[in-house]
Amino acid sequence: MRELSNAELAKLLDKDIFHQISTAADKLNLECYVVGGYVRDLFLERPSNDIDVVVVGSGIRVANELKNMLGKKAHISVFHNFGTAQVKYKGMEIEFVGARKESYSRDSRKPIVEDGTLEDDQNRRDFTINALAVCLNGERFGELVDPFGGVDDLWDGIISTPLDPDITFSDDPLRMMRCVRFATQLNFFIEDETFDALGRNAERIKIISGERIADELNKIMATRTPSKGFVDLYRCGLLELILPEMIALDIVETRNGKAHKNNFYHTLEVLDNAARATDNLWLRWSALFHDIGKPKSKRWEPSVGWTFHNHNIIGAKMIPTIFKRLKLPMDAKMKYVRKMVDLHMRPIAIADDEVTDSAVRRLMNDAGDDIDDLMTLCEADITSKNAVRKQRFLDNFKIVREKLEDLKERDYKRLLQPCIDGDEIMQMFNLKPSREVGALKQTLKEAVLDNRVPNEREPLMALLKEKAAEMGLM
Repeated sequence: MRELSNAELAKLLDKDIFHQISTAADKLNLECYVVGGYVRDLFLERPSNDIDVVVVGSGIRVANELKNMLGKKAHISVFHNFGTAQVKYKGMEIEFVGARKESYSRDSRKPIVEDGTLEDDQNRRDFTINALAVCLNGERFGELVDPFGGVDDLWDGIISTPLDPDITFSDDPLRMMRCVRFATQLNFFIEDETFDALGRNAERIKIISGERIADELNKIMATRTPSKGFVDLYRCGLLELILPEMIALDIVETRNGKAHKNNFYHTLEVLDNAARATDNLWLRWSALFHDIGKPKSKRWEPSVGWTFHNHNIIGAKMIPTIFKRLKLPMDAKMKYVRKMVDLHMRPIAIADDEVTDSAVRRLMNDAGDDIDDLMTLCEADITSKNAVRKQRFLDNFKIVREKLEDLKERDYKRLLQPCIDGDEIMQMFNLKPSREVGALKQTLKEAVLDNRVPNEREPLMALLKEKAAEMGLM
């Protein structure tokens, strides 16, 4: 970030679109300002094509005038009920709104809106860094209006509210999620009083729709270090209300001098490892949920200590319920996360022992096209503080990857399906779809995966008849 004078701001706004907006506003004799995120990002030197413009008066009038000036290359959408308009032009989206003041009722985040001044409009903004405004009128073009010290907060890396944070968050509780999201995206700290207000108002999040919360969570997940956001959500009490399954991971028990690791902070470490390796949002969600089944599976076994047997299976069964509650998509994305959670122990189990062709074949068959993502997740899951053990896992994972590549080159994906299918089995033994058919198919599949017989008709047919005889089908 760098300091910007009014002259420098005017230079940064020395673009055709801003001069066109300026001309339109001056023609209508209306005050006009570019505000919010676009101004913030000018100081942060982050490119943006989303432009918010506040007009002291009718934003729709200025938008219509701009559309007339730009001609057929511009497209306008007017929303009279909200007093807003959007102009799309050469890849830019310019939102126009009249300056307004807002008041709220206790049980809704939908405000009662009245016409207002620029000061009123800045007062209603969520954070000081989003309350910056730069005048676009000809005589004051480039003049910064910063009544709450937003530029200072940008310099200091602080998220704070323009007015009383209790009022800001109680009026619109979604701002609490946005507070954490901006702090995570920008790697800023939340100012102390603002953070304390998050805790005091956390329960208000219950009036916000799941879809809006999920949208903010996805934005936190997409950042460079998403763990920062989840730690802030936890510390202020929001995570317990949104995702209590994560809170259950934050416990360490000790018996007979044996303790298990803190699975909450382990999970966040895995999430950050995954974030460094991939931009795949749903793989990041898989990292967050990979150990979600551990609290339900935890057992004390005197001979070995703490165990989490089948936590992957238990966790996978939890995914649809969590996705449904969080209003995350219940389609292939959910199924992908469920599969990643279910399979995340498999590569580790292989890498902890001798890496055999048979085990890798089975893994490849079960993971299918998501095998590379699964390997990325499992490598992110290596957080051991024992350097020797960690290196051994990494070395063995390298062997697993090499074997996977070798199998791909030899087109095992095609060969792993036995050449005798279920329809032929039913015809051969005069069976209807049943457990017997499934058992016979599984026998052939296991034999091919274990490389006990080649995937050829004659040896598979001999094995099939042998198994059928054992089952009394011949």
